[in-house]
Amino acid sequence: MQGQTYSRLGSFGGAAGAPSPPPPPAAASQQRGGGGRRMPAKGGSARASSAAAATWSGVGCGCAARRAARAVLAALHRRQAVFLFAPLLYVAAMLLYMGSIPLDVVPRIIARPAPGSVYRSPQLYARLRADMDADNSTDAFATLWRYKGGVWRPCINNITNGLPESNGYIYIEANGGLNQQRTSICNAVAIAGFLNATLVIPNFHFHSIWRDPSKFKDIYDEDHFVKRLQNDVRVVEKVPDFIMERFGHNISNIFNFKIKAWSPIQYYKDAVLPKLIEERLIRISPFANRLSFDAPPAVQRLRCLANFEALRFSNPIATLSEILVTRMKGKSLESNGKYIAVHLRFEEDMVAFSCCVYDGGDEEMKEMNATREIGWRGKFTKRGRVIRPGVIRMNGKCPLTPLEVGLMLRGMGFSNNTAIFLASGKIYRAEKNMVPLLEMFPLLQTKETLASAEELAPFKNFSSRMAAIDYSVCVHSDAFVTTQGGNFPHFLMGHRRYLYGGHARTIRPDKRRLAVLFDNPRIRWEPLKRHLLNMRAHSDVKGVEMKRPNESVYTFPCPNCMCHMNRTEHSKSSRTI
Repeated sequence: MQGQTYSRLGSFGGAAGAPSPPPPPAAASQQRGGGGRRMPAKGGSARASSAAAATWSGVGCGCAARRAARAVLAALHRRQAVFLFAPLLYVAAMLLYMGSIPLDVVPRIIARPAPGSVYRSPQLYARLRADMDADNSTDAFATLWRYKGGVWRPCINNITNGLPESNGYIYIEANGGLNQQRTSICNAVAIAGFLNATLVIPNFHFHSIWRDPSKFKDIYDEDHFVKRLQNDVRVVEKVPDFIMERFGHNISNIFNFKIKAWSPIQYYKDAVLPKLIEERLIRISPFANRLSFDAPPAVQRLRCLANFEALRFSNPIATLSEILVTRMKGKSLESNGKYIAVHLRFEEDMVAFSCCVYDGGDEEMKEMNATREIGWRGKFTKRGRVIRPGVIRMNGKCPLTPLEVGLMLRGMGFSNNTAIFLASGKIYRAEKNMVPLLEMFPLLQTKETLASAEELAPFKNFSSRMAAIDYSVCVHSDAFVTTQGGNFPHFLMGHRRYLYGGHARTIRPDKRRLAVLFDNPRIRWEPLKRHLLNMRAHSDVKGVEMKRPNESVYTFPCPNCMCHMNRTEHSKSSRTI
């Protein structure tokens, strides 16, 4: 056996590694000398000879197969790199094959958009409109607000002990629109009360977007504000002259605190109070959202007092609002004076900011790009920024169109006899986009259709005053529908909880689910309606919610601003409402 090697495959071979089968037993005996071989008898049977021949033949075939297999495996083992190139060889072969076939013969693999990523609501409306109009099921007003939750009542107790001597004056500058300014006012009341300071009537910034020069008294009843807070916080119209003399009667000379957003109340005690006592007058600008949602009960109580009791719209706004509420009830006689209010955020700037794509094609894209550049120069064209409209839609971030609002409300059980008050700015492409909503709800009204031009004239060029009118009509509706978040619906939900026993009476749609439902080309009216009724029921259940940490007391007044009623108290109060 000299010169042979043992391969890892378990067989003997020569120097080249070629495998060779072991010798048959007969040959092996001859190699050992042959003396031990036993020869068959001369007259042995033919049958035994033939069986032996067959056995040796089979052994020979099996050995040949094993020999071939081992040869292949040994070759592959020596050439392992072949496996690395096998996929490339396969792809190359497929490309050569495909190149020889015409493209119109090859079936194309088309990636379909993810469900909910494309705006297909107009096609859905066109397909389901006949079934929608033929639906004569019970109107939604008969089944609204079935949730049997706790009943709450306002309980902001008055303080009658009087106020100690003031530590100084706080002058704040509120920025933003109507409800962002409202946040600033309420937070300023809370901080002034906590620091035992005198609050100067807040000044409103002139904003480049809202462009409203209104003062506090143009929007709110200033006398009522001062009187309602007199036992809790001192409020004055302006800083006394003897104080302003120290600063040359120039507001810009007053020390201005730059306070981080959502600062805890303790920061005001540690950092602001010493400076207030030293200077006797401090300024905080800007002031929106400069106080954390979480605060001690005494601070939360002041917020509640300011928002729900002290802030009341000015007499001109309140008077016109009452007139419009009466007219809305007159438009909804078929539903016993009940109407729903919808806050629709489909103005051009909102659509542009969302970066969503609708059905306007290239023209819409050009308009939106121009609006973004005017309002937010360079914000949406920064290098590396990727905008994915489909993902935005699937995440429920796209503003609902008027058509989608109509589809949703009809699916939730509101008939075409339902009166709707629409709170909104100028709708983007209103001449086109409002048509389907008016087809579904012909009794739809706005402040412009309810009021005459003469009645609206004093408010027309003041965005905050117009928003205050919308707010007032919405707060007294039987149902409020929010479509796009923001300060307006958050304050309204809280205000309605405060007025309606702790229940928001608000419909908050799940816009992620809506995106998928409205993008389904095969859905029928009845299944769609079933989904939307479940969505409405979910809003009903969520209408009674307690404030949790890091949530706003302006949206969730329970339990900081309201107390739970027992059954006896509830039955008495329900008879007096």
